[in-house]
Amino acid sequence: MFKRNIKAELKGIAELPDSSMNSAEDCMVRGQKRKVSDDDEGCFRPAKEIKFFHHVLNDEEQASSSVEKSKESSTDSKEKVCKRKATGDGKASPAKKQKSLDQEEKSVSVCSGEFKAKYVELHKLGKGGCGTVFAGYRKEDNFPVAIKHIPEMNVPCKVKAENGKQIPMEVAAMLKLAAGTPGSSATVSLLDWFDLSKELILVMERPVPAVDLDKYIEEYADTITEETAKVILKQVIEAAKELEDKNVFHRDIKTDNILIETGSIVPRVRLIDFGVSCFCNKHSRYTVFAGTPAYFPPEWTIHESYRPGPTTVWQLGAVLYKTVHAGAFFDTLYVLEGSLEISARLSENCQGFLKMCFNLDPKRRPKLKDLLRHRWFR
Repeated sequence: MFKRNIKAELKGIAELPDSSMNSAEDCMVRGQKRKVSDDDEGCFRPAKEIKFFHHVLNDEEQASSSVEKSKESSTDSKEKVCKRKATGDGKASPAKKQKSLDQEEKSVSVCSGEFKAKYVELHKLGKGGCGTVFAGYRKEDNFPVAIKHIPEMNVPCKVKAENGKQIPMEVAAMLKLAAGTPGSSATVSLLDWFDLSKELILVMERPVPAVDLDKYIEEYADTITEETAKVILKQVIEAAKELEDKNVFHRDIKTDNILIETGSIVPRVRLIDFGVSCFCNKHSRYTVFAGTPAYFPPEWTIHESYRPGPTTVWQLGAVLYKTVHAGAFFDTLYVLEGSLEISARLSENCQGFLKMCFNLDPKRRPKLKDLLRHRWFR
């Protein structure tokens, strides 16, 4: 049993000065502040697809200084970008508005035609809180791809690139993370994207064969050893560190969003689904939780505020917990109640690693670079 003096730890966090939580970044685009309460219907039940969206003011500022460079680096894999044209500022004449609408409709038609000319869409792979993903392949070379359809209403934020154009946040984040050659990064590469007025289509590489970590744990529950979990988690931490170095906050790291390539003896990890990601810096704070309810950081219940680094470490702890406990359900509320059970069969170093990640005081959680140096990995 994971025992601790919960009241004392919570009190220590609560005594942080309120001024430390104030930030100009607290600009809601979609979402709402929420506290943990008994009458918070369905907020923290084990539902995988519930998400609360929130993006910050400086998303646009940081995108403008980084998106275009990343965009240029991925030119070879992304030939064209289809963009919707503005429909006017409300002051144009009816004739001009109609012309603009006609141009937009034509542009969408061209984009849709280009997508169908380049890719073949196959069976559904899965559905998340933002959109639906299908398997497919690129016609010119039969390269396997994943095609994600996101309804326009589920694109919570757009950011400004250097050329002044507004692009979806998920696209901006993936372009910034682009490493050039598909498969060379710890994250899946964005190959193409199409803005079709009513929906956004993302075309990404699709490693084959591969399954998400949730299914991997379910399939190999009886054979996953602590050593296997160590190999997997180290790669996830390295992927998270890659994001941190590029000022990208994933915000929803969990077993469902970790892809395991199973074509080799040693499982290879790829981080997926940047639907609620955003740009960040060392001063970033957020007041609306975006992600899966069961993985919220405990500090959000105290000041309704959380930061990228400590939140990522908390979620990494949850990933490890589920991996070494054969997919046992994780919920932050269990930690707050002091009822989270950590198996005594785990090594002392592994247990210590988990407890460090689950420290209720975000300031006392280790940084990502420190996690990689933990004695458990030696």
